[in-house]
Amino acid sequence: MNIGVPREIKEEEYRVAVTPAGTGELAFRGHRVFVEAGAGMGSGFSDREYESAGAVVTDRETVFENSELIVKVKEPMPEEFPLFHKGQALFTYLHLAANPELVRFLVEHSITALGYETLEQGGRLPLLAPMSEVAGRMVVFMGAYFMQKPAGGRGIFPPGVVGLCPARVLILGAGVVGSNAARVAAGLGLDTLVLNRSIGRLKELDDLYRGRIKTRVLTGVSVEEGIRWADMAIGAVLVPGGRTPVLVRKELVKKMRKGSVVVDVSVDQGGCFETTKPTTHSAPTYEACGIVHYCVANMPGVYPRTSTLALTNATLPFIKIMAGKGIDRALGEEPSLRSAVNIRSGRIVHPALPGYEE
Repeated sequence: MNIGVPREIKEEEYRVAVTPAGTGELAFRGHRVFVEAGAGMGSGFSDREYESAGAVVTDRETVFENSELIVKVKEPMPEEFPLFHKGQALFTYLHLAANPELVRFLVEHSITALGYETLEQGGRLPLLAPMSEVAGRMVVFMGAYFMQKPAGGRGIFPPGVVGLCPARVLILGAGVVGSNAARVAAGLGLDTLVLNRSIGRLKELDDLYRGRIKTRVLTGVSVEEGIRWADMAIGAVLVPGGRTPVLVRKELVKKMRKGSVVVDVSVDQGGCFETTKPTTHSAPTYEACGIVHYCVANMPGVYPRTSTLALTNATLPFIKIMAGKGIDRALGEEPSLRSAVNIRSGRIVHPALPGYEE
């Protein structure tokens, strides 16, 4: 199979979909891998490394023109749309629920669109997990930074000092992002509260941390009380493939203390705060209702070396399957890959997406 790895063009996205070692494994199996020149530079991989691994390093147009399968990190940008051709397959983080323009394009061009974020295996989301780990562990540090007065925050030192309490952190959701955020927050000594709908997951966290974090079932009442209590609120809610439910309305955000911080990791899927809107690493925050909001839509991209290595470890086995069997046969034989399909043959096929019809 011919596989294309283009350079990411989303603002301040430094990751690349496949490492040189990954392209080497594919080339060893007889596949041709077209890598756009400069694609790996942001993650510290040179064109020479890709060439040494057996990849064809070339220009953007050649990558798209010659590839049956395009492998990316982030969803295609509008300026990339003309490069695709009908019948191609795309494997990337899609996040289609909040992107109707991309949905229309993929449907109209009969692109087989497989989303990392919806691929399920053994009840888990193995391709979302590595980036969720990075995002979950970094958001507490980001929130802590923006609690500084010069950064717009209240000027609270997050871990506190002798005689003074630490900052209070509310985490909405106890999945991979939420549990990793809780791990870092507890490790820094922050007063941490995790809300989640599943009491079973809360019990796991309680058993693991033995009282170092607080847990409550996520309800309208617990969300309101938690928001009023928190100095930092982290949105870590996930609906695989679907739009994130809005858990915190604008009127409730107004009830936080001025200079508190909201970090919404679920921004890719629309966000769980009504006041959420996407930001970038160069302009990561804005103020809404007197609250600092950090809502960068590609948070792990700021640590591209780690993120690229972790992502390739997770995605490469599935790329090998598709390359070895072909797209149609792979989707017919591999339930995990079928779960990743969002759009196929000009139809929306993932039930979490608007417009889905059985």
